[in-house]
Amino acid sequence: MCGRLALTTPPDAVRSFFDYVDQPNFPPRYNIAPTQPLAIVRQTLDGTRRFHLVRWGLMPPWVKDPASFTLLINARAETASQKPSFRNAMRHHRCLVPASGFYEWRRTPEGKQPFWIRPAEGDVMGFAGLWETWSDPDGGDIDTGAILTIQSNRMMSAIHHRMPVILKREDFGTWLDVANVDRREAEKLLQPVEDDFLVATPVSNRVNKVVNDDADVQREISPEEMSVPLKKVAKPSAAEKSQEDKNQLDLF
Repeated sequence: MCGRLALTTPPDAVRSFFDYVDQPNFPPRYNIAPTQPLAIVRQTLDGTRRFHLVRWGLMPPWVKDPASFTLLINARAETASQKPSFRNAMRHHRCLVPASGFYEWRRTPEGKQPFWIRPAEGDVMGFAGLWETWSDPDGGDIDTGAILTIQSNRMMSAIHHRMPVILKREDFGTWLDVANVDRREAEKLLQPVEDDFLVATPVSNRVNKVVNDDADVQREISPEEMSVPLKKVAKPSAAEKSQEDKNQLDLF
């Protein structure tokens, strides 16, 4: 899963890391949630990388009634190319999602403990993403996006069984090049990142509320402040895992 993330890295550093030509000046965001603007990087046919904002929650072009369609914030990397909702995007609309880190909730018998998860080195990373443009009957267009997820590596599996696909910088070009790299070749990049790439710290339940969009939501808390004990880990039930695998949306 990936249902909350942050982008607090300065705009110039993000631009340098992803090598796009635009120069957006965006504020730090500490608690980005589904349906909110999501930064992405995509590549034009001439190889130019561009910065864009999309609505987080992919809407395929063929959807007639958005109100009756499930919000697709994540796509399973293992099956995305086989699903009608993501098949076209895997071929033609691959993108990167810049992130300083993300949040995940650890299930236990006592409740759910949020964690702030970030790179062990550096302050920004790129998730594999997909985007589509949806047009309403009145002629308005909206760009929408989703983040690809994969089975968790050893480090993340102690918190959750799914994690975002994190691409290495040297693989950005391959993933973005939809003109010359077919989806089968691109799919080879969709693997769990190394076990030591990320670090996780427990944070308070303030992050549960989307209105809390400030640096304090990333503050590490002590064991005494934690809502549930670290040592008690509960695997998701079969029903819970089935629901997550179905729509990649259930977060709380």
